[in-house]
Amino acid sequence: MKTNPYLMFNGNCEAAFKFYQHCLGGKITMMMTHKEAPSAEHVPAEWHDKIMHACLDLGVGGASPSENRLLMGSDSPPGYFETPQGFYVQISVGEPAEAERLFHALAENGKVKMAIAQTFWSVRFGMLVDQFGTPWMVNCEQTA
Repeated sequence: MKTNPYLMFNGNCEAAFKFYQHCLGGKITMMMTHKEAPSAEHVPAEWHDKIMHACLDLGVGGASPSENRLLMGSDSPPGYFETPQGFYVQISVGEPAEAERLFHALAENGKVKMAIAQTFWSVRFGMLVDQFGTPWMVNCEQTA
């Protein structure tokens, strides 16, 4: 079984996924607008350029298909967006310098909830909400 985070946005999904691609690496493998979908005639014209589905493949660059990590999302239909709460997208990395880089990149124009630092369980851990409202945890576990 695989699980992949699916993030909902209030009209800024395209900007968010371009930001995530810049911060996290990987490749956007799909970015479909509502006007490109078969159901375009059922969507208000002002919503046609909003994202119906986006996919960022974080496993590109040498990872085998079983190791692929996907971040997916879309713009919520008008009137359906709810501010994210009760979860964090968690990133685990093997190097403290990479944890620091990711944390500070994602925190740009966002809000730090817990500054990245050493904890009793990791050499680096931090929590933030990015500029798009998505909550993140960045973790670099201690080596055995």
